[in-house]
Amino acid sequence: MKKLRDILYGVSIQELVGTTDCLVPAIHFDSREVTKNACFIALKGSAMDGHKYISPAIKDGARIIICETLPQELVEEVNYVVVSNAHYALAIMAHNFFNQPSKKLKLVGITGTNGKTTSTTLLYQLFRKIGYSVGLISTVVNKIDDQEFPTKHTTPNPLVLNELLEQMVENGCEYCFMEVSSHAIHQHRISGLEFYIAGFTNITHEHLDYHNTFREYLEVKKSFFDNLSSNAHAITNVDDKNGLVMLQNCKAKHHTYALKNMADFRAKVIENNFSGLVLQLEGTELYTKLIGDFNAYNLLLVYGIARLLNNNSIEILRVISELESVEGRFEYFKSESGVIVIVDYAHTPDALENVLKTIKNIRTNNETVYTIVGCGGDRDPSKRPVMAKIACDLSDKAILTSDNPRTENPDQIISEMMEGVDGANYKKTLCITNRMEAIKAACSQAEKNDIILIAGKGHETYQEINGVRHDFDDLEIAKEILIKLQK
Repeated sequence: MKKLRDILYGVSIQELVGTTDCLVPAIHFDSREVTKNACFIALKGSAMDGHKYISPAIKDGARIIICETLPQELVEEVNYVVVSNAHYALAIMAHNFFNQPSKKLKLVGITGTNGKTTSTTLLYQLFRKIGYSVGLISTVVNKIDDQEFPTKHTTPNPLVLNELLEQMVENGCEYCFMEVSSHAIHQHRISGLEFYIAGFTNITHEHLDYHNTFREYLEVKKSFFDNLSSNAHAITNVDDKNGLVMLQNCKAKHHTYALKNMADFRAKVIENNFSGLVLQLEGTELYTKLIGDFNAYNLLLVYGIARLLNNNSIEILRVISELESVEGRFEYFKSESGVIVIVDYAHTPDALENVLKTIKNIRTNNETVYTIVGCGGDRDPSKRPVMAKIACDLSDKAILTSDNPRTENPDQIISEMMEGVDGANYKKTLCITNRMEAIKAACSQAEKNDIILIAGKGHETYQEINGVRHDFDDLEIAKEILIKLQK
């Protein structure tokens, strides 16, 4: 058990009522979880202010309060610490409370609009196959070696995150590969962590429901690189027009990768089909099971990071050829009737365009391409017509359907998507709100060698409607429907 003064190391204290010489058995920011003598941190959120729960937390046993504003009535046996930003304080305190775990392994963080999950998961696969003990923190799952932990957010809250990193250290992990979302950066979930490598994939218009403007979104991503130490490494995609922006004023050692421009790590796509990619990388021709130019970028980033971690290039290339595609990322199967179904997490305009262009490059033009796509509720509405337009422009038939409508009316979301469908595409577009019926419609129309892309949900095995998650797995449902249609 540590003393409060040690846990507060690195936090700027504006006012102190009481002492920092007390012991801290636990830290909480949810008043419902407070335990005896614990520390409660009052966080201000968009929907709720933790300062309203200071009194209930004290009644339940909290004896240390971290807040931005002192309550009007102070309890004598309680210690109060006023800070300017409680979210930042929580992250620093969590790092200290769990023995600064990021300093005891090499932490690799990857940020960008698309490719985070694939890149981090491929790095995890690569280093496990080479023989290292490693951790993974991703949208899909968190792992310590082969042990899995469920995940609710791309980047966990600071307490969960630092406890997970400490467990990795205790289990002898040498590396941790971690997705770093813009929300996590902005909300200080990663503050205090010491990253050894930061990677940038790309950036497109996304999360504008949260960040308001693209400039703000870009600056949040850039702040991840701005806070790296001079001992760290930053590697960025210079084929992205904002790739070099990440390196501006970045103290870390600079590295680049690209398919089109001059860079430290370069590759060329030789072949691209449903059996995989053939790349020319570092003068070596490499076969990989992954598909599409977007995966060529992911693999190149993986290769670059593995080289920066001082691994042998021949060994890296050998293992890369064995890597499997990531769940819900261009995951596909071919039915007995010859219909190809692809499930992909593509939920941004750029990701959807990348997947459909990959299909376009692979197809023979003798088949029909169906795209089933929706847009999530309570998220950036500006991308809805754009997503529909991309689906129509790059498919033979488009079916607009429900994604995770959350608290919004799915019919209204589809109506907003239809604003992007022009007269030329109107006849080849269907609107089917029920997602299962949309998949069934495509499967019943598809013939041998036709391609069905089910976009937007990927690895997710649920559909969220009015706060309730209903079981829904795109891949499994498509398989079941096609089996029934064959009978």
